Amino acid sequence: MEFKIIARVNNVDIMSTSDEQLVAIKPICEALGIDAKAQRNRIERDEILASTGVIMTSVAADGKEREMYAIPYMYVFGWLFSIDVSKVRDEARENVLKYKEECYKALFAHFTEPQTFLRQKQAAMELKVSSYQECQRRFKDAQKLMNTAKDELNAVMRVTIEEWRANNRQLALPFAEE
Repeated sequence: MEFKIIARVNNVDIMSTSDEQLVAIKPICEALGIDAKAQRNRIERDEILASTGVIMTSVAADGKEREMYAIPYMYVFGWLFSIDVSKVRDEARENVLKYKEECYKALFAHFTEPQTFLRQKQAAMELKVSSYQECQRRFKDAQKLMNTAKDELNAVMRVTIEEWRANNRQLALPFAEE
């Protein structure tokens, strides 16, 4: 089983297995200054996390293989979010608070993005519909002008030399500019 470093907290490498994506909780607990055994008990009492915890063999900081309690990588973030800040070492407290705030923001974004997207899309569509209707109006006005210009052109084209001569060699067009 291979391991990869996924984070480094307080000079402690947080590792996961490359094949199962399991993360040992003890190094994280040590980095935060919280009791790993108490956290394991909390995980085992949790309605969702309880079924995810496993014992795995991992290489400890001293280079020896040790059995460690681990949870799947995808659950680590939720577990960390549930940690009571008052139990965390003073030096880690500010970072844990920042992490929890980011979690709140991520949850808010996740659950409100569809509504935000729909509101923005609706507003953009209303602007574009209005713009499209204005273009249609201008197009119809332009069509009327083109039809009028075409009728006038056809009228000029229909004038014969006899009509011109009969009008004292002047073009007599009802729409001509004076």
